Amino acid sequence: QVQLVESGGGLVQAGESLNLSCAASGSIFSNSVLAWYRQAPGNQREWVASISIAGSATVAGSVMGRFIISRDNAKNMVYLQMNSLKPEDTAVYFCNLKFNGYINYWGQGTQVTVSS
Repeated sequence: QVQLVESGGGLVQAGESLNLSCAASGSIFSNSVLAWYRQAPGNQREWVASISIAGSATVAGSVMGRFIISRDNAKNMVYLQMNSLKPEDTAVYFCNLKFNGYINYWGQGTQVTVSS
């Protein structure tokens, strides 16, 4: 069983930064794809960024150049560094672990609020 726990959310002003963390339990972390998603009120959950088993990162166009995803397999941690935050980045951010291409685990989410 895998548990994911996000932390690092909060209230910031536009232009500021936040660093989200996600701690994972279990033994499959290093063999899994990790990702961050977000969901704003009234919207569907959307993909933000992913990092492969080999450490190759991809990010959504809306956050390209501002958000950086990284992972530390030794610590079972995945991070999302968010810079130059905008009010439209306000959402609940969720950590996702995907194993064997189809087994998904989700964290409970952490709120990020960006004021203008």
